[in-house]
Amino acid sequence: MQSLNPFRPRYDAVIVGARCAGAAAALLLARAGAKVLLVDRQAYGSDTMSTHALMRGGVLQLHRWGLLPMVMAEETPEIRSTTFHYGQEALRLSIKVEHGVSYFCAPRRSVLDRVLVDAARKAGAEVRHGALLTDLMFGSAGQVVGVRLKDAEVEYAVRCTIVIGADGRQSTIAKLVKAETYAESVSSSASVFGYFKNVQRDGSHWHFADNVAAGVIPTNYGQHCVFASVPVAAFASAFKKNVEAGFLRILEANSPGLREDVGRAELVGRFRGFAGARGYLRQSHGPGWALVGDAGYFKDPVTAHGITDALRDAELVANAILDGRSGALAAYQKERDDLSRPLFDVTGAIASFRWTLDEVKLLHMQLSAAMRAEVDRVASLSAPATLAA
Repeated sequence: MQSLNPFRPRYDAVIVGARCAGAAAALLLARAGAKVLLVDRQAYGSDTMSTHALMRGGVLQLHRWGLLPMVMAEETPEIRSTTFHYGQEALRLSIKVEHGVSYFCAPRRSVLDRVLVDAARKAGAEVRHGALLTDLMFGSAGQVVGVRLKDAEVEYAVRCTIVIGADGRQSTIAKLVKAETYAESVSSSASVFGYFKNVQRDGSHWHFADNVAAGVIPTNYGQHCVFASVPVAAFASAFKKNVEAGFLRILEANSPGLREDVGRAELVGRFRGFAGARGYLRQSHGPGWALVGDAGYFKDPVTAHGITDALRDAELVANAILDGRSGALAAYQKERDDLSRPLFDVTGAIASFRWTLDEVKLLHMQLSAAMRAEVDRVASLSAPATLAA
């Protein structure tokens, strides 16, 4: 192993995590003239567990950034309707044209993250996959001044003006800077996900019944992401003996028709489980550092809104960094929290499963109102200024 080299090039920003939030922030900063290094420990184009759903705000951002055609070219289906199932009642909603968006979509992360990384690289960002963050470098006043990285052959130091942690729920950067968690959800759900071919359903579907939920989301290459959810306390008993049998039992409890539709389809690959995790809001900035995506804010995946929020926050943090004034990152955290807290609270209530079908309908109305406020704000964002010399 080679020794640390303190004379590596200086960057305006080093972003740790090349998933959607980190790659989007790198793209926007690089387009504005910043010298950006984007690193990720995983291989380029790798997949990750996700509901994949992009709501209106996320689709709008991809459109404004000029990336939506590349995402849709990968056999990503247009989602033009969504149906909420409350027991045996079905409420189908067509996607209306608003802010120039006429459909939603749910690209696989191997598609979305790759498109964002490619765009960041094209904009001038340096991208390194297979690079592991080992530590942060601190200045005499306690500010972050760089990172220590390790790849297969060498360990080295990189100095920068700001480090952005986009490294997920288990964020190493959040731990190293001791970012405070100041809000945490009480409840969480647990889910098993599978990808299926030949599911005969139009649009996306969200099912709710007593102590169970499920989703059917069309994604790339003729497949649907199907998930079955229960309260986190019921996860082990629901799936421990036979994952597939437990999965199908939960679909049956939501709707016999759902169980039949999925039972006729073909499972692609294996089932994947998420045992649940509490949502949180973390301190998102400090001297020389910022957090974005799940590193700073996570909510239960039962509302399938995580990617949309991650893209939103990538743009907000990029704008704050390019602003450069004292207090800009504090304003980013405040706006993130103002937009996120309604979504965070209602998602926690849905994930609790402590509702009747009439009550969960009201929760979905609250969720819709919070989403509309978020979309209006995203639509108002202008192109970031060029980085000051």
